[in-house]
This record gives sequence, C-alpha cells and structure tokens, in this order.
Amino acid sequence: MEDRSKTERPLKVALMGYGFAGKTFHAPLLTHVPGLLLTHIVSSDSAKVRQDHDVTVLAKPEDAFALPEIDLIVIATPNSTHFDLASRGISAGKHVVVDKPFTVTSDEAAELISLAKKHQRVLSVFQSRRWDADFLTLRQIFREGSLGEVIQFESRYDRYRPEPRQRWREQAVPGAGVWFDLGSHLVDQALQLLGPPDAIYADLELQRSGAQAVDYFHAVLRYGRSRAVLTAGCLVVSETPRFAVHGTAGGFTKFGMDTQEESLKRGEVPGSPGWGHDPRSGTLVTAKDGRVETRQVPIIPGNYLAYYEAIRDAITLGAPNPVPPEEGLAVIKVLEAGIQSASARAELPYHQASNRSSAI
Repeated sequence: MEDRSKTERPLKVALMGYGFAGKTFHAPLLTHVPGLLLTHIVSSDSAKVRQDHDVTVLAKPEDAFALPEIDLIVIATPNSTHFDLASRGISAGKHVVVDKPFTVTSDEAAELISLAKKHQRVLSVFQSRRWDADFLTLRQIFREGSLGEVIQFESRYDRYRPEPRQRWREQAVPGAGVWFDLGSHLVDQALQLLGPPDAIYADLELQRSGAQAVDYFHAVLRYGRSRAVLTAGCLVVSETPRFAVHGTAGGFTKFGMDTQEESLKRGEVPGSPGWGHDPRSGTLVTAKDGRVETRQVPIIPGNYLAYYEAIRDAITLGAPNPVPPEEGLAVIKVLEAGIQSASARAELPYHQASNRSSAI
C-alpha cells in the first residue's frame, strides 16, 4: 500500500480505452471522485476525448505505463486485451482496475492475481452493478432474512435489439457476446448472494439473423434443492422482471432497470441530487402464521461512485478492495463452465469444470 506521504495528493489515473465503457462509465466516475485525478486517456481518437475532457491523450498503452506519476491504470478496452494490459500495468508498478469481465480465461485471471501479489499492487474488477439500486435493495432483503431459505432466484437482462451492431462486442472474437458481457454481471450478483453453485447448465445461442456472437443465454445454477436462473436475450420486446426471487417465507419481485447507465448516457453528473434514484419500487410478499402480507419496498439509491471511492481508499489507506480479483476469477470460472455445459448440452458439476475453455 502507499505510504501516508502520498495520500496528501490525488491519485493520478490513466484510462485505457475511450469506447462505450471508457466514455460512458469510467471517465465520468473518475472525474467525480475526490482523491482521484484523471490525467491521461489512451485513445486513437484524440478529438473525441478532448471534446469531453481536458486531459493528455496518449496514443499507446506503453506511453502510460512509462509515466512515473501515474498511480492507477483503468482498463476499458476489448476483453481479449485485458490480460496483456493488466499484466503490463502491474509489472510497471501501477495499481490496476479492469473492466468486467476480468479476463477471457481463468488461467489468465489466476496469473494476474499472482502477479499483483508479487508486486503488492491493488488489482480490482469493475463489477459496477453491485451498486445498482435494485441489487443493493435485494442484498438488504437477503440480510434481513425476509425470504427465508431462497429456493428460486431469477435474474434477467433482456433487451430488444433485433439488428446486430458493428462493434467488437458482437463480433466472432474471444470474450464477445452477451454471456461474457451481461453474464458477467448476472453471475457476479448470484455469487455474491448465493455463493458458488454445485452445478451449472447453460444454453447459449445466436438468435438474431446475422449474429456472430452469443446473443441469448439461459443458465441454471444448482444449489442443492435451490436454483438460480440467469437469462438475457436481445429479442425481448415486452417487459420481464429484473428480479423474481422466491423463498420458504416470502418472495421479491422488481421490474425496471437501474437508472444510472441511462443517466450517464445523458451526461448527467454522478452523485448529483437524485442520482441513482429508482422510481419503481419492488414488491415483497411474506407469509407468516398463515397470513400473507404484500408491501411495496422503496429501492435503495444506486451509487457507482462508491466503487471508485473504495478503490481510492484501498490504495491510499489499505481499506478492503471493493471487488478483489479472486471474485473476478470466480465469475470467469462460471462463464467457462457455462460454455462447456452449452457445448455438451448437459449439466456439469461446477467443481469439476475445467479451467480451460474456448471463449465465445
């Protein structure tokens, strides 16, 4: 960790990549967290960057690695580049944040964890949706025990995008497709609430005409007699529940997405009054002594800024890492097991799943 003399100045940050993730999520958040100073962005489109930020634009990643004043590297580049850039950043003595998914394979993730330990650097995965309003609320409900033993956990990210887009996330390249993109979020949230599963069955498909990467998944994680069902599709025009969770003592249902992504797309200031407010409440139904009670549950405000505030404190104060790389590795192992299951068209014991897989 940093010595106290270095905490008196802001941590200088270099952001790698200014595509959707870098422009929409990372740059706005980094510029609104006290104690972090975004000074450099690595991008091939300097004009695009300078329209939004007064920073130094670098053409190549190695230009950022070579700067002694940079404390933190944030990687928001295509998934297949995460391992190479993160390993180079750590080896250069930088702390590193990697956008989800952590890496394309679990072998890469494990190697990065070892490298960060060797160099005593903070390495973290940007699993921003742990700070979604609905997930924060559901986590609180779990802690209160209102549902009893959770028997069925359903979590969905559905969209209506009938035409594939011309971007790397939808091309036939490693780490592309919604299983790696949206699946990283859904799997991470399930692991946070339920822990590692006993087994997994996954159905991955290319449903849209002209699709080159997975655009639909339906995964079932088995936990003894309980099930977690994770689903995403790009041809869903009607509204589906974001969460539908059922337990021995109650159930919770929530419709609608967290508002922060749309706020960021509109250029709104993170942390401003009303930030992260979700106007749609959740429904909690509980059963006790033969009586059923239904009530609307106000949603805890979402707060993506909390992730980078925690990163700042982990580097400067030795506070807990908000998303340790070991948790990123756990997600990748589930994604790999899902790919193997889909290929075999069979449920696979999670603990027996290979650490190696061809990425979709």
